[in-house]
Amino acid sequence: METGNHSAVNEFFLVGLSRYPELQLSLFMFCLIMYLIILLGNSLLIIISILDSHLHTPMYFFLGNLSFLDICYTSSFVPPMLIIFRSERKSISFTGCALQMVVSLGLGCTECVLLAVMAYDRYMAICNPLRYPIIMNRILCAHMAAWSWIIGCLNSLVQTVLTMMLPFCGNNVIDHLTCELLALLKLICSDITINVLILTVGSIVFLVIPLVLIFISYIFILSTILRLNSTEGRKKAFSTCSAHLAVVVLFYGSALFMYMKPKSKDTKTSDEIIGLSYGVVTPMLNPIIYSLRNKEVKQAVKKVLSKHLYSWKIGKTLRRVVMSVEEKIGH
Repeated sequence: METGNHSAVNEFFLVGLSRYPELQLSLFMFCLIMYLIILLGNSLLIIISILDSHLHTPMYFFLGNLSFLDICYTSSFVPPMLIIFRSERKSISFTGCALQMVVSLGLGCTECVLLAVMAYDRYMAICNPLRYPIIMNRILCAHMAAWSWIIGCLNSLVQTVLTMMLPFCGNNVIDHLTCELLALLKLICSDITINVLILTVGSIVFLVIPLVLIFISYIFILSTILRLNSTEGRKKAFSTCSAHLAVVVLFYGSALFMYMKPKSKDTKTSDEIIGLSYGVVTPMLNPIIYSLRNKEVKQAVKKVLSKHLYSWKIGKTLRRVVMSVEEKIGH
C-alpha cells in the first residue's frame, strides 16, 4: 500500500509565499536581479583571480571555489523558482524535485566545509607565516577543496535518497519556494525517525563542527594580531579576516536558524523569507564583501580592466590607421 501511494506522487506543487499573489511580480524581479548580480559578481571574482598572477594564492584559490559554488548553488533553484513565480501551475516533477534537493543541499554542505577550510587558511597565514607557503601548497589546497565538495555531495545524496524513498501518501503540496529537505519531510506519512536522526547528525557535522573550528581559528588569529607591533600589519590582517568573518556570519546565521531551530508542522512566512535570503542574498553579497574589504582584489580589478581598455583603445587606433591607409591607396 505504501509503495502504491508513494508512486502516485509524480509531481509536487511549490506554494511558498503564494498566499501573497500581489508580491509574485516583485519577488520575480527581486530574485532575477539578485541572480544576475550573483552571476556577474562571482564570475568577475573567478576571472580576476585567474588573470592576475598576484592572486594565485591559497586564499584566492578557495575564494574562487566559493564563487563557483555560489553560482552553481543559486543556479540549481533560482531559474525554476523564477518560472514558478510567473506560472499559474506552480509544479515541479518528482525527479526534478529530487535533483534540485540533492544539488542545493550538497552545495550548501560543501560551503559549510569550505568556509572552515578558508578559516584554517587564514589561521596558517597569520599565525604561521614562515611555514605557510610550505604547508599550504597546491596539492594540499586541491585536496582540501576536493574533499569539501565530495563529503558535502555524499551527505546530500544519502539524505535525498532516504527522503525520496519514503511514501508521501498523496501529499504533494510543498509549503516552500524550493524542494527543501525540511519541507519535504513534513509531507511523509510514515516514520521519519531515521531521517531526523541523520539530519541532526548532518547538522552537527556540517554546521556546528565547522563553526566551532572557525571560532577556534579566529581566537588564535585575534591573539596573534593583537601581539603584532606594526599598525599596518594589524590593519592588513584585519582586512583579510573581516571579509571572511562577514561571509561566515551571513551564511551560518541563516543556516543555523533554518536547520537548528525547533521544528514545527507549519511553515511560517518568516522561515520562507529567511530561506530566500539564505539562498539568494548571501551568495550575492559574498563577492561584494570580498571586493570592498580587500585592497588586492580592488587593485586586481583596476589592473585587469585598465589593461583590457588599453588593448581595446590600441586595437581601435590600429583599425583607424589601417582604414586611412586603405583609403589613401584606393585614391
